[in-house]
Amino acid sequence: MKSTYQPKYPCKCCFIPEIVVKELKKEGYDIEMPNVNMDKSIRMRRQSLMLMDRALLAPGTSARHIFDSKNTGSTRFKLVREEGGAAIADVDANAAYDNGGLVREYFKTVLNWNSIDNNSLDLVFNIHYMSKYNNAFWDGEQMTFGDGDGVNFQNFVRALDVTGHELTHGIVQYTANLEYKGQSGALNEHFADVFGSAVKQWAAKETEKTANWLMGEICMMGKFKGKAIRSMKAPADAAVVLSAQPDHMKKIFKGTADNGGVHINSGIPNYAFYLVSMDITTEKAAKLWFAALQLLKPTSKFTDLYKALTKAAKKLVADKTLPSTTQTSVDKAFRKVGIKK
Repeated sequence: MKSTYQPKYPCKCCFIPEIVVKELKKEGYDIEMPNVNMDKSIRMRRQSLMLMDRALLAPGTSARHIFDSKNTGSTRFKLVREEGGAAIADVDANAAYDNGGLVREYFKTVLNWNSIDNNSLDLVFNIHYMSKYNNAFWDGEQMTFGDGDGVNFQNFVRALDVTGHELTHGIVQYTANLEYKGQSGALNEHFADVFGSAVKQWAAKETEKTANWLMGEICMMGKFKGKAIRSMKAPADAAVVLSAQPDHMKKIFKGTADNGGVHINSGIPNYAFYLVSMDITTEKAAKLWFAALQLLKPTSKFTDLYKALTKAAKKLVADKTLPSTTQTSVDKAFRKVGIKK
């Protein structure tokens, strides 16, 4: 199916949320904060993208374009590798190229989705962004990766799950286009984690039983209490994650920080996805979640995700894509996290 959805709420979706960085600074970690002026300029660029009629743009070829920002705040600064080009001396450029190819292949072969927009949109990666930049983000049009400060975090582009996460934000933009605030924003982050984890398992030939279900663990260098940025298996375990997330609706964050808890509350549906995967396999759960994503709307909430999964499950069970026990697994998981009563 060709996507015709016009992006209305593109987000600058960072892998490490600002609220977590603030918490770590309070604990005594010397971690650089994102540049506020940079964030404002990105928001202005996103606004211009929202006004763009993408129907007038020439279709892409799903090609990868790797740019080196040369530690500046500029994107598309110096083109260093293109689709079909040989590997170069820069290992991060090659990592961007290879990981981008794996994510593209996963969505094409497993989920029958062509690039970000299902219409061969080219994949643009910016590496070596700014100096010691501790993050990676999708800005509504392209992926950008920092090198990390070399003390707390390292090269985000080398983590396949980070690349999968950021590319999925683009796919969400072209499907449900989930508004980046409150529960819809938490679902945006949730889907990015779902497919970041799924593609990592797929590429490593892991199963739901052998996978560690950690997100971004290879980016972490510091002596943190946790082992990874997030965990889908144990989102609330402070001994595992950088900052604990709720794993049940009783613990849901209701404040205004983090755009209403977009990175915080994603732990609740993340845990539900893990539970369903353990029942029907990650590959089958990912197919169910991707079908449900295409049924959601920009303002969808957690209960809407459950309804969409129920509708998608009925169809996918009927055509024998998913096992007959799928709905039971979904019901059990969503009761476990408090979304279904």
